[in-house]
Amino acid sequence: MPAFWSEPDWDEHERVEVVHDRASGLTAIIALHSTHLGPAAGGTRFWHYDEPAKAMRDALRLSRGMSYKNAMAGLPIGGGKAVVLLDKDGTKTEAMLHAFGDAVEALGGRYVTAEDVGASEADMVAIHTRTQHVCGLPAEDGEAGGDPGPFTAMGIYLGIKAAVAHKLGKSSMQGVHVAVQGCGSVGGGVARLLANDGVNLTLSDIDQNRAAALASELGGESVSAGDVMSVSCDVFSPNALGAIIDDESIAKLDCAIVAGGANNQLARPHHGQQLHDRGILYAPDYVINAGGIINVSYEYLCRREGKPCNLDDVNARIGQIPGRLREIWKESDASGRPSNEVADAMAQRLIGR
Repeated sequence: MPAFWSEPDWDEHERVEVVHDRASGLTAIIALHSTHLGPAAGGTRFWHYDEPAKAMRDALRLSRGMSYKNAMAGLPIGGGKAVVLLDKDGTKTEAMLHAFGDAVEALGGRYVTAEDVGASEADMVAIHTRTQHVCGLPAEDGEAGGDPGPFTAMGIYLGIKAAVAHKLGKSSMQGVHVAVQGCGSVGGGVARLLANDGVNLTLSDIDQNRAAALASELGGESVSAGDVMSVSCDVFSPNALGAIIDDESIAKLDCAIVAGGANNQLARPHHGQQLHDRGILYAPDYVINAGGIINVSYEYLCRREGKPCNLDDVNARIGQIPGRLREIWKESDASGRPSNEVADAMAQRLIGR
């Protein structure tokens, strides 16, 4: 079996730890891609993986994505990620959360954790009992912190509007057709924001009842999770799990724009070139979905420095996401390079690589 550091996703990670706590049953991977700009920050994903290699691949790819995301958002933090390997029943106990908190604390501030798929504010509170290096804790009204989902959704919404203006030349979203994959905290939030602008929505989710209920609420329609990528639309917005843009799915796409919040949407970098060759505008995921980490990183940094942190600063930073996307697309148009390559090059320069 090849060593994981010989795989393409290794990408010169600074540190990768496999944590096993026998007493609680915790098995986790903590990956630190870069601390060039500050402590490596990124959420913890609680997930069942049918193969351990998939968990390692997820940790490495997500960690690198956080380095790029945080750098492109102009944050004074590096990039890291953790995955906690759950059993088939998704068992997650307080003892496991405490053991994970101990593992984060043992890194001495090199890694700051937060929510990701399968995690909640309550989980962050439990982890916080064992380490200070956690963000996404419950917040008072008007302060940064708490659930990152709505902030991620706002950034994606603003990014979709920027993409429609750039690709379709439309200043209004009225009548634009957006197909949204995933109706959870982020995808559902994006759908609600778009509905307020008069967007025609097609929604899907692995939970078909959830998609149907949201479609009924917003006056849209729902389709099965297997059909959403072939819907004829202006914008396809992936907001579920990653690696869904590959050879097969690109051939099915019938849209002008791909813009959504799922991490690592491209199965491999060359799929960005394939989108570009088809004339499909791609919003690099780690740029458009930075709203959540902007919010919780402000919470952590302000708490560390002992000063208040209000939402005005957070919202102002999220409001810069469309400008960063326009910069990427402008260079892509001028150079002929796909937008993911342009964004990667920008991010790499920012982290000193």
